Amino acid sequence: MTAPHPETWLKVTPAGLFCEPGGFFIDPTRAVDRAVISHGHSDHARPGHAHVLATAETLAIMSARMGEGRAGVSQQALRFGETLDVNGVRLWLRPAGHVLGSAQVCLEWRGARVVVSGDYKRRPDPTAAGFEPEPCDVFVTEATFALPVFRHPPPEAEIARLLRSVALFPERTHVVGCYSLGKCQRLAAMLRQAGWEAPIHLHGAHVALCRTYEALGIPLGPLRTATVAKKEDLKGAIVLAPPSAIADRWARRLAEPVVCNASGWMRVRQRAKQGGVELPLVISDHADWDELLATAEEVQAPEVWVTHGREDALIHALGQRGIRGRALHLVGRGEEDEGEAPGEAAA
Repeated sequence: MTAPHPETWLKVTPAGLFCEPGGFFIDPTRAVDRAVISHGHSDHARPGHAHVLATAETLAIMSARMGEGRAGVSQQALRFGETLDVNGVRLWLRPAGHVLGSAQVCLEWRGARVVVSGDYKRRPDPTAAGFEPEPCDVFVTEATFALPVFRHPPPEAEIARLLRSVALFPERTHVVGCYSLGKCQRLAAMLRQAGWEAPIHLHGAHVALCRTYEALGIPLGPLRTATVAKKEDLKGAIVLAPPSAIADRWARRLAEPVVCNASGWMRVRQRAKQGGVELPLVISDHADWDELLATAEEVQAPEVWVTHGREDALIHALGQRGIRGRALHLVGRGEEDEGEAPGEAAA
């Protein structure tokens, strides 16, 4: 018997991607009865679902961000590689490498296999399990950095640039704009790997999730709250803060701040300049152009569906490689983390 094509049973709806035979949504954009959540960023994890399935780490992150009870009336944790039968749909999770607990949602129904990757990256990250390719018939991918201009340098080299600047300007505070979930903790862990042993100072908005990471077994070393520190104590220090705070009045409390930003968008000099960024750090939690194409080849899928980002460029490049592409135009993606804000141009 011929396996049913995934587009006959995995549908795009106003609430998001819906698995009809399984009766559940994947990363729905509104409250639903049954949701499978790939990771904790707010454009994928929304409050108010009745039943939520995710990794234990994602469930903990959702509860920390939304408050107890808002991250699903009932929650079910699924370990990587553990399989579940949901109304005849075989479901399992594979690491996505994006942030702690982030997962690819793998589905198989009547011989057809789909992998919904969520957001993912291919570079090593001391705070998240590395991406694992899963062969499939349809691969659902993001396309945040799907333009040839986006080729990320080694993140270790960017951390080394930051530490060289700290050594060069010991009287100044280096304040690094970074998102509160994933990027902040990754930067802290990479700084520790690079030998930075001094306390890392945090904007108040970053404290809670760092504590959550530590409670989940991710060591980040000594952390301090920057808002209670004296300006004198912050000379030569590294401060991690939300991107919105680094050019704000908040940064004035720091000692002659060197404004940095850690994002894949820092590849675009105009963005760095517009944001008043003195030291742009190209450190991304998303796959770059080459990695998106390599991943599509690795999973051996004859068809790739693109959820958000630079769909046209990626679909064109995939077509040249004999892979059929389809834009899903899911609403509400890319609203947190490095995702492009609505209406912005990528380059």
